[in-house]
Amino acid sequence: MSLGQIAVDLGEEAETDPEAVVTLVLSGVNITCEVAPAIIFYNVYECCSSDAETATKDVDTSKAGANVVIADGTENNISGSYVAKIYKSYELSEDGTEIADSKKLHKYDGAFYSKKTMNINGGESGTGILNIKAENEGLDSELHLTINGGIINITSGNDGINTNEDNVSVTTVNGGELHILCDGSTGEGDGIDSNGWLVINGGTLTAQACATSGDAGIDSDKGIYINGGSVMASGSMLDRIAGGDQTYAVFGFASRQNGGSTYTLKNAAGEAVAAYTPTNSFSYLIVAGDELAPGDYTFWQDETQLAGSQANAMQGGMPAMPNGEMPEIPEGEQNGQNVPPEIPEGMERPEKPDGEFPQGELPVMPEGEMPEPPAGEMPVMPDGEIPEMPTGEPPVMPDGMTPPDRGGGMMGGNRMPGGETSTTFTIVKGGNQFSGVLPAAS
Repeated sequence: MSLGQIAVDLGEEAETDPEAVVTLVLSGVNITCEVAPAIIFYNVYECCSSDAETATKDVDTSKAGANVVIADGTENNISGSYVAKIYKSYELSEDGTEIADSKKLHKYDGAFYSKKTMNINGGESGTGILNIKAENEGLDSELHLTINGGIINITSGNDGINTNEDNVSVTTVNGGELHILCDGSTGEGDGIDSNGWLVINGGTLTAQACATSGDAGIDSDKGIYINGGSVMASGSMLDRIAGGDQTYAVFGFASRQNGGSTYTLKNAAGEAVAAYTPTNSFSYLIVAGDELAPGDYTFWQDETQLAGSQANAMQGGMPAMPNGEMPEIPEGEQNGQNVPPEIPEGMERPEKPDGEFPQGELPVMPEGEMPEPPAGEMPVMPDGEIPEMPTGEPPVMPDGMTPPDRGGGMMGGNRMPGGETSTTFTIVKGGNQFSGVLPAAS
C-alpha cells in the first residue's frame, strides 16, 4: 500500500498531560507512504523543555509521550515520502496548477517522525529489526530522540537522523545497533544531524554522510560527546568532538577515499583489532571503542599500509588536551609572561620608584615630547616620512641554506614545522587525531 500511515494524536491538551503516553510496538509491520511520514506522532506528552537558555546535553527522556518498541525476532519495514507540507493558507496560480503564495503550518520531512520527544527501545533480547527507507530524512524528532536498543538500519536521501530544535535538541544513543547510510539522492545529508547535542553512551553506531557533499558522518551544533560504545563515522566534513570518556581517533586523509575498501587497525603484534568498511567516499573517518587501547598501531587500506602525522600535540605550540580541554596555566604565569599577583581587597598596588615603570607599560612623557629611541632602532621620522634604506643586494646564503621564513606562521611570525609522517599510529587514552593519511612510501 503506497498511502499507508500510522498517526498518533491525543489532542492539543496532551502536551502538558503526563498521562498522555503512547507505546507503539512494531511487530512485523510493512508501511509505505509516498506523500507523508509512514509513522508520525503528533500530540502526546512532552516531558522536556524547549527553552534554549536552560538547555543541556544531559536530558531525561524516560517519561516521554512518544515511545517505540521493536519487538524481538521481528523485521519491520518503513518507507516514507520526500516531504509533506501542510499549509495554513495558500493561493493558486491563475491556471490553478501551482501554489503562487502560501503560509506554511507544518513541514514533515522524515519517514519516521515525531513532533515531541521520542524514545526507541528494543525488546528484551534486542533482536528486533527496524528498516527505514527515506526519500528525504530518515528518523526525525522536533525535540529530543533517545535510542536505547534494537537494530535500526536507515537509508536516506538526506540526513539519516535529524533532531531539529536549534540549540536545544539532544540525540542520545544508549544501546542497540544503529547503521545509517545517506545515499546522496538529494545531493546532501549528514549521517546524524543534531541541531543541539549528540551524546553516545553505548551501542554500535555506523554513520555515513552523503558522498558528494560537504557533510559529516556525525554532526552537532552544540557538541559531540562519546562516552561509550563503538563508533564508525565517515564523511567529507569533520565536526569537533567536544568530550566524553571513550577513546576515539580521527583520521584525516590526504585525498578523498573511495568507498568499498576495508580500513584495519593492527596492534604492535600485527593482530587486527578493528576493521571498518565505509561504502560511501569520504575524507574523514572517526572511530571510537574499547578496542582502541593505548598503544602503537599500524593502519591499513585493504593490503596497503598507510602513514600519517600525529596531531595530538602541535609541534612547538600548545599541546592538544584530551576531550577538548585546555591546560591549566600555572599561577603567576600567562603564556610565559610574569603576571603581577592579585592585591588583597582594600589595598592598592605599590607605586614603582621614580624612574622605573612596570614591565610592558610605557612611561608617560611630558606633553609634546617623544622619548629618544634606543641605539640601533629606527627613529620616528617627522611628517610621516620613511627613512632611506641602504642599497644593495640581499645577502647570498651558503649552499644548502635558505633564508628564514617570515610568513605569517603561528609562532612569532615563523611557521611551525609540520608533524612527521609515520607508519606508526600511537593511540592514547582520550582523543587522537591523525592528518595527511596516505599510502606509505614503498
